[in-house]
Amino acid sequence: MRRPPATSKLLQETDRALVTEWRFAPGAETGWHRHARDYIVVVLTAGKLMQETANGDTVTELAFGQSYARPVGVEHNVVNPNPHEFVFVEVELK
Repeated sequence: MRRPPATSKLLQETDRALVTEWRFAPGAETGWHRHARDYIVVVLTAGKLMQETANGDTVTELAFGQSYARPVGVEHNVVNPNPHEFVFVEVELK
């Protein structure tokens, strides 16, 4: 089953960071990708996110305003398993 793509919008770029808004319709995914930078995510919609990885899938319950950080090199596909839109802001550190 093919999933719809998540959408991204660059909000800000400086010499030290990229700030991107990500919107996921129900069932939407980023597609498999590898992060080229350390990054921080700030959640704007409460709900679940699923991360598909080479080691299996993980579903995490996230609260509005919650943040988490990941290192360069993370490889995954992020999926919205919720029946509602899921939104977060990603800050990539240059």
